[in-house]
Amino acid sequence: MASRYINPFTDFGFKRLFGEEVNKDLLIDFLNGLLPEHHKIKDLTYSRNEHLGDLSIDRRAVFDIYCQSLNGDRFIVELQKAKQNFFKDRSVYYATFPIREQAERGDWNFELKAVYCVGILDFVFEEDAHNPDYLHTVQLKNKLNQVFYDKLSFIYIEMPKFNKTDDELETGFDRWLFFIKNLENFNYIPDRLRNKIFEKAFQAAEIAKFDPNQLQAYESSLKYYRDIKNVVDTSFEEGKLEGIEEGMMKAKIEIAKQLLLAGTTVNQVSTLTGLTIQELEGLN
Repeated sequence: MASRYINPFTDFGFKRLFGEEVNKDLLIDFLNGLLPEHHKIKDLTYSRNEHLGDLSIDRRAVFDIYCQSLNGDRFIVELQKAKQNFFKDRSVYYATFPIREQAERGDWNFELKAVYCVGILDFVFEEDAHNPDYLHTVQLKNKLNQVFYDKLSFIYIEMPKFNKTDDELETGFDRWLFFIKNLENFNYIPDRLRNKIFEKAFQAAEIAKFDPNQLQAYESSLKYYRDIKNVVDTSFEEGKLEGIEEGMMKAKIEIAKQLLLAGTTVNQVSTLTGLTIQELEGLN
């Protein structure tokens, strides 16, 4: 039976819920469940999600969602669909962009606004597989385990470890994880999720409300999610760690070709796969 609601682990589904101006109250509510009191968000603005290095030859960074609060705090929100070599290294690299962009010309005292990198992971860290904790907050600390700097935080959520039932939900953040984990399988709104925020989220996620272009984009995104996750997860199971990056690129190219043949626009394929317009034009 076809799902009533989108899969939020797809690029389309994730950005439909959290990446659109009309739904920014959903993102604010989700993030506020993670943040300390002094960094709570009252309002936010979305910023461009593609960042380039200082030189033209530098590697670019493309964030799923990048936004700022009213006081200038920065938030990178990433959905990671499958295991990836050097994922933590990439997180640290991505964090350098919102840090460097705060530099001011002329006299500047180097004061920085907070930067949060939030990763919603559809996999489990291998080195942490036996740890039941699904929420990890990482900050710079000294040898006495005291926080040295609280304005750079990495927050990782290992979704496969979140197994609470609706009766076990205690906080608003629990409800968000329950919503994300089970959305595609819901046929109705559970009683524990009946409030203004979640009713809006369910409305945004209802596939029957999509127009033909949105439906095509979602179906393409869903196919890409399933294909890339299958390729990468299979490679890890077979122990082919050294070939993951190469395998992901090959999979992206093959999937991009299929999407283009199916009539998906170049811009949509670029958004789904992360391949540049130039790389996609080179496939023709």
